[in-house]
Amino acid sequence: MVQTGEDDLVEYGYRRVLITITAILCTLLEIVDTTIVNVALTNMRGSLGATLNDVAWVITAYAIANVIVIPMTSWLSQQFGRRNYFVTSIIIFTIASFLCGNADNIWELVTFRFIQGLGGGALLVTAQTIITESYPVAKRGMAQAIYGMGVIVGPTLGPPLGGYLVDNFSWPYIFYINIPLGIIATVLALTFVKSPKYGEKLKSNQVDWLGIFLLTAFIGSLQYVLEHGQQDDWFNNKTIILLSTITVFGLVLFIWRELTYKYPIVNLGVLKDGNLRIGTVMCFILGFGLYGSTLIIPIYTQTILGWTATDAGLLLIPGSITTAFMMPIVGKLLQRGVPQSYMVGLGFLIFFFFTYIMHNSMTPSTGVEHLYWGLILRGIGLGLLFVPITTLSLSTLKGKDIGEGAAFTGMMRQLGGSFGIAIITTFITRFSQEHRVNLVSHLDTTRLEVQERVLMLQKGFMSKGFTANESLKKAYQVIDYSVMKQSAVLSYMDIFLYLGIMFLCCIPIIFLIKKGKNKINPADAMH
Repeated sequence: MVQTGEDDLVEYGYRRVLITITAILCTLLEIVDTTIVNVALTNMRGSLGATLNDVAWVITAYAIANVIVIPMTSWLSQQFGRRNYFVTSIIIFTIASFLCGNADNIWELVTFRFIQGLGGGALLVTAQTIITESYPVAKRGMAQAIYGMGVIVGPTLGPPLGGYLVDNFSWPYIFYINIPLGIIATVLALTFVKSPKYGEKLKSNQVDWLGIFLLTAFIGSLQYVLEHGQQDDWFNNKTIILLSTITVFGLVLFIWRELTYKYPIVNLGVLKDGNLRIGTVMCFILGFGLYGSTLIIPIYTQTILGWTATDAGLLLIPGSITTAFMMPIVGKLLQRGVPQSYMVGLGFLIFFFFTYIMHNSMTPSTGVEHLYWGLILRGIGLGLLFVPITTLSLSTLKGKDIGEGAAFTGMMRQLGGSFGIAIITTFITRFSQEHRVNLVSHLDTTRLEVQERVLMLQKGFMSKGFTANESLKKAYQVIDYSVMKQSAVLSYMDIFLYLGIMFLCCIPIIFLIKKGKNKINPADAMH
């Protein structure tokens, strides 16, 4: 049964269940693919004969395509019809996945990953609107909770799933796994998803081609700078300087174009809404914390503790299950009228406690039991942040502004993740160098403790058949390795400390939130 009138997109019974499954499946397809390749990069380098810099483009190309297409989803849906656009995006994503698995060289793979990203970016925000509009007004918080499960759990599922497929099969299977899921999603979307009624389509001479070009230029350049800044030594590199200049001028010209053109590709006027502005900032911070911590924990466990990729990925799963468990509870609380601002404030506070626990637990020999409860707290914090931030962002919007607002929140979450990863990797390197210098300054070879340690290591190597000089050299190498390991641990501790301070500083932002309707008519969303 389908209601008529303003709720004509609301579904009931099995149809709503199947639409929800379709949207969640597409959300997971898109988000799992942002992290699943991380654990397969080494294998890709070997089989495709690529350098580390080349293979990094497998991640960069996907991220750039994602962030370019997300702001345009509302406009593209109106041009082609939401169902047509959604189904086409699934098909593009699925075909590109097949082509990625069959790539013969690294640049073929990078090209197909870019195409996959164009299809995938559309799935994220469109799936959110489809779920939202399928539920009646009173259950909108629950709809966001269901969507949020896919967004939060997705980045965590990527590494263990990728690790398992690479360890037991080969790297192309991380792309092939999308094919049957994509086919199922296509059939379900064609059968059950409906499009809202739109106005007239734009003629080709009305399309904001300049806006599309400027958006692509500034977002693409920004994403490249963030992904490659650290390894290319930031502003000591001519390419980074050039692309940073394009980012700044491209952004300024894009804003001017969108505010003055009659048919803009992105409606910036929607940002006049105060709650949406606050929500986009919070989505940025949420992306920073979600993707940043998803990056740093596997790096720490693999490089410092010596875990396998699969084990490192599995560590994150209990926290993800906690988030999935929290989502419907948060949805119920929103339905009962609990203010989103209270939940957001509590979520930021819990995230601070998570970073505090991680800061205190990190050593060169930390066990699972020391990290477990911190990651459970992270799961609770994410559950309290995602749905309330999304609903408060859209709580004072009406009509098609809701869909355009959702595109902004999705883009800011992705950009927050990119900034988080770029900043964290930069600071890990810099903090490690600082701590190494400080630790080495305390390694005075005239001190008795240092001499005893060197002598003990030297005797150990001599007992294995090495000469005295070789053994002494190896003893110093062991001490140097220990210093490097300890300085890396200290840098991770610093990162968690500063992340915690950042989350604490976010709590006062909740006092800027205006009380909105809290329940938006989901049939109003227009992309």
